[in-house]
Amino acid sequence: MGANNREIGLRIDVDTFRGTEIGVPNLNALFRKYDIKGTYYFSVGPDNMGRHLWRLLKPAFAWKMLRTNAAGLYGPEIIFMGTMWPGPQIGKRLSYVIRDTFDAGHEIGLHAWDHHRIQAKIDRMSPAQIRESLTRGVDCLSNICGSPPVSSAVPGWRCTDALLTEKSRQPFIYNSDCRGEFIFRPVVDGRALAQLQVPVTMPTYDEILGRNGITDANYNDFMLAQLKPGKLNVLTVHAEAEGGKCLGMFEQYIIRALEAGWRLIPLGELAAAAGEVPEGRIVQEAFPGREGWLGVQNQVK
Repeated sequence: MGANNREIGLRIDVDTFRGTEIGVPNLNALFRKYDIKGTYYFSVGPDNMGRHLWRLLKPAFAWKMLRTNAAGLYGPEIIFMGTMWPGPQIGKRLSYVIRDTFDAGHEIGLHAWDHHRIQAKIDRMSPAQIRESLTRGVDCLSNICGSPPVSSAVPGWRCTDALLTEKSRQPFIYNSDCRGEFIFRPVVDGRALAQLQVPVTMPTYDEILGRNGITDANYNDFMLAQLKPGKLNVLTVHAEAEGGKCLGMFEQYIIRALEAGWRLIPLGELAAAAGEVPEGRIVQEAFPGREGWLGVQNQVK
């Protein structure tokens, strides 16, 4: 990337039924208004997100839910999703939303078949279980869009070497499974995989709100200050947040970024322009603003 590069890779995570049904159309309308394209990562199987509520017993997770007003972001119905009965099949019930997004020219990627299961259990799943989950998600999106998803992004950046190995057998061109600073080729068991990693470089709304003096009033100021011309800039927004309660605030972010000369583009454009990239590893580490571990870019040792 040149020194004058001012591009923001726009990644939209869609975790829930509500986010797909309400948040995605809101964001599509917003992006159409400003002629913006991004990369959507869809969860397409059952919405079992209510099963995360047991984590309220963990102080770090409980504090995150309080400081971000999670019920306001995700809707009160999240409490019941997949707890008292099986969660609704997102891809089956809301396939028209995903198809409309594809037809609008956005990149379509796989977030997960079952978002809750992957985020909560990925490090305990066998290779066969991971493979089945990925295949179900890929098949679902392929049937909806008429072509396979170009990319994938594991929920919560909970990336393991076993996951990367199974992803290498899927039709993804690149993935976005970790936090980091530059595009790289991940190494597993001493071998560099063909699929590039486009890491997320900036924090998310739920990670920083209510910490270190960050509020809705100064959130955009903080996020715009994170942008680094000439470096990799990858922003993650959530259909449930920026496509819902935070929609107006996100529009102001877009306006200010465009006025400052930034372009918001799909992650695939960043991957295609990367050229020769270094190798690296993804390691599991604690991360500010998040409960538990996630995948973080690291140099090959």
